[in-house]
Amino acid sequence: MKIPFHRPVYDQRDECALVDSLRSGKIVGDGELTRRASEKLAAVLKVPHVLLTPSCTHALELAMLTLRLQPGDEVIVPSFTFVSSTNCVLRAGGRVVFADILPDTLTMDPASVAQQIGPRTRAIMPVVYAGVSPDLDALGTLAQKHSVEIVEDAAQGIGALYRGRAAGTTGVMGCYSFHETKNYSTGEGGAFVTTNAKYMALAEVIREKGTNRKQFMQGLVDKYTWVDVGSSYLPPDFTGALLLSQLEKREWIQQKREAVYRRYLEELVPLQKKGLLTLPVIPPGVKSNHHIFHVLLADEALRNRSVAFFRAHDIGTSFHYLPLHLSPVGQSLGCRAGDFPVTESVSGRLLRLPIYPALTEDEQSEVIATMNQFFESARG
Repeated sequence: MKIPFHRPVYDQRDECALVDSLRSGKIVGDGELTRRASEKLAAVLKVPHVLLTPSCTHALELAMLTLRLQPGDEVIVPSFTFVSSTNCVLRAGGRVVFADILPDTLTMDPASVAQQIGPRTRAIMPVVYAGVSPDLDALGTLAQKHSVEIVEDAAQGIGALYRGRAAGTTGVMGCYSFHETKNYSTGEGGAFVTTNAKYMALAEVIREKGTNRKQFMQGLVDKYTWVDVGSSYLPPDFTGALLLSQLEKREWIQQKREAVYRRYLEELVPLQKKGLLTLPVIPPGVKSNHHIFHVLLADEALRNRSVAFFRAHDIGTSFHYLPLHLSPVGQSLGCRAGDFPVTESVSGRLLRLPIYPALTEDEQSEVIATMNQFFESARG
């Protein structure tokens, strides 16, 4: 593609960080650079406890294992999300219950959650979409009323805020992604965070194969042993090295992404006024990290034609999540078409445009011009 859908932000500083890590002679999990990156991330997010993981998928699994889900325990998840949000529940022995999304922010609909919540609900998992947090005030009220936990899937949320707090830190646990497509990237990588010391202590054991090795390393016990059922959720130390380098550039990365986002908004307004597309919404009290720029077209056929049109002009675009409740696994859970109409409508109409710091002004001009050309050709 002449203009790819995504370009990761790696530079010489990142290369040097990786080389220095390799030359240290110690790149196993929980090394010095992992410790420093965890401390840096904790300071950025203003949370007391951070554990780096190999991916956000692993962070979500760690969160669900930490909840100690029992057979029949339910976790409410939006159908409009990535499969990791649901796999983690099933792998921990819980049951997935889907909810719909709001048509403007494409985030979890509290009214839909209220309909789904019940006596077996253990947690609500709101998903930060495109860097925009859901209505955590309303979801928090529901959670408090029913004595359930909020675990935030903030894979797309690093650098975003909800009412002044870092996205992913309003609930008792939050999970982040540093995948190559995310704002700050380590190729793969993730983080588990919590404000609860009890959950942190349990997560440390589960993450270290079910051993109390962390206590041993801190000198709290004279030997470590198997104390619980666990797995290995430790990333290699060069993940921490790259994350440190990426976090040092976070202000520049955010400024660049916001500039691209705002230009799209400004220059695509005429198309919205003509009723040809719908632009994204950032509600009051939310500061986006501008992870995604998307538009909604009239129907799925038009969206699919737009993807092909951009591809013919060597510009990468993409749709996004397919409704999980309509997937083979979702249908095996008893879900059917029509259960979550907003998710079904949005999924077929959503088009994502290139947005990343390396996107030049000329390239963005070409993307915008191509969007206008598409609608001119569609009218013809």
